[in-house]
Amino acid sequence: MKLAEALMTRADLQRRVEQLRSRIIANARFQEGEEPAEDAGALVTEASAVLDQVADLVVAINLSNATTRLADGRTMTAALARRETLRSRHSLLTTAAAAAQGSDAGYRQMRSELRHFAALPVVDLRRQADVVARELRELDVEIQRTNWEVDLQV
Repeated sequence: MKLAEALMTRADLQRRVEQLRSRIIANARFQEGEEPAEDAGALVTEASAVLDQVADLVVAINLSNATTRLADGRTMTAALARRETLRSRHSLLTTAAAAAQGSDAGYRQMRSELRHFAALPVVDLRRQADVVARELRELDVEIQRTNWEVDLQV
C-alpha cells in the first residue's frame, strides 16, 4: 500500500468513527415502551474496532513519514512541519494585511471624525503572503507526489 492510500484510508476510517459516534448518540437513550433503532452497545464495539484500525494505520504512517526522504533530503516529517508553519505564516500575513487595510481605511463621513491609518505596510504583507503561498503550493505538490511514490512502512 502506498503512503497516499494509507492517508485516504485513515481519513475514511475517521469519518466512519464520526458516523458511528452520531449513531451511538442517537440510540443511547430511548423512551419506555420503545425500542432503539440500533443497538448502541454494538455500535460502541464497532467504533472501538475501527479506532484500533486507525491507531495501527497512524503508527505505520508516522513510521513512514519519519523514514521517507523528499528530493531535497529532508524527511517527510520535517516537510509536514514546514507545511504547517507555512500555512500558519500565510494566515498570519493575510490577516494582518486585512486588519491594517480595514474596510474604511482613511474614509471619513464628517470632517470632525478621526481618520484611521494603517500601522502595517499592507502591500508588503500581501507580497510576503504571496511568496509564502507559492512556497506552500510547491511543498504540497512535493509531499503529495512523494506520498504516491512511497510504500507504507508496516
